[in-house]
Amino acid sequence: MHDPSPSEHCLIAQISDPHIKAEGRLSYRQVDTARALHRAIETLNTLSPAPKLVLISGDLTDFGRPEEYAACKALLAKLHVPYYLVPGNHDDRTAMRDAFAEQGYLFQHPRFLQWVVEEHPVRLIGLDSSVPGQSHGELCAERLDWLDETLKQRPGRPTLVMLHHHPFASGIAHMDRQPLREPTALAEVIARHPQVERVLCGHLHRAIQTRFAGTLAMSCPGVSHQVSLDLDPNGPSGFHLEPPGYLLHQWRPTHGLVTHQGVIGDYPGPFPFFDEHGLID
Repeated sequence: MHDPSPSEHCLIAQISDPHIKAEGRLSYRQVDTARALHRAIETLNTLSPAPKLVLISGDLTDFGRPEEYAACKALLAKLHVPYYLVPGNHDDRTAMRDAFAEQGYLFQHPRFLQWVVEEHPVRLIGLDSSVPGQSHGELCAERLDWLDETLKQRPGRPTLVMLHHHPFASGIAHMDRQPLREPTALAEVIARHPQVERVLCGHLHRAIQTRFAGTLAMSCPGVSHQVSLDLDPNGPSGFHLEPPGYLLHQWRPTHGLVTHQGVIGDYPGPFPFFDEHGLID
């Protein structure tokens, strides 16, 4: 197989947790998630330079219903670049495959929505950490063995691994009751493959980073509501309508992978630091 050259530049956007509902309904009776995803897509479509693709790290819908996937798909059709999906705890594997039947990568594995995409300078791997009917995530031996074998096939290619559930303790108590369970098993696989540049996830609705298995694990902010930043061990489950965001993963062969966090919305600027007299006083 001919591999795209990792000497090429590559800009990859990531969004997460759209939680789309159908017929204009609000998520948690508060959040217009369809409008939020529309604004996120508008933002990504106007970035310059433009990303080559968009990763979406799970929870496409609120309840995994066919009509929710239809609404989500109609919104995602407005993206100017390809997108790649993994399921979250709010998703349904069968309904998701049925809705996105033209996305052939979703059918690479017979049981799980796991895939590898080879045609970009950075190799992309999606993992299915969902457990039907449960909020937490799991990666069974079958899913981990697939990951290990897939990583063995291209040891020299810079690689992103994406799943929905966070494989680390975030410090947000109610979210840490529903993480990826047994994350050590995933860490053991990742540690054997130093070409993994990032382990990407969603679920937390916040941008959080930590060292993981010799690489960096990071979660993506939500495109609508954000999980409340409450580090009290007894803190309640809740969310804030903070500014939504996205991540940009920039691969440059001379610098490796650098990740930026962007904010969705219209804000004043840009303003200059300097005028004809120098630094503006």
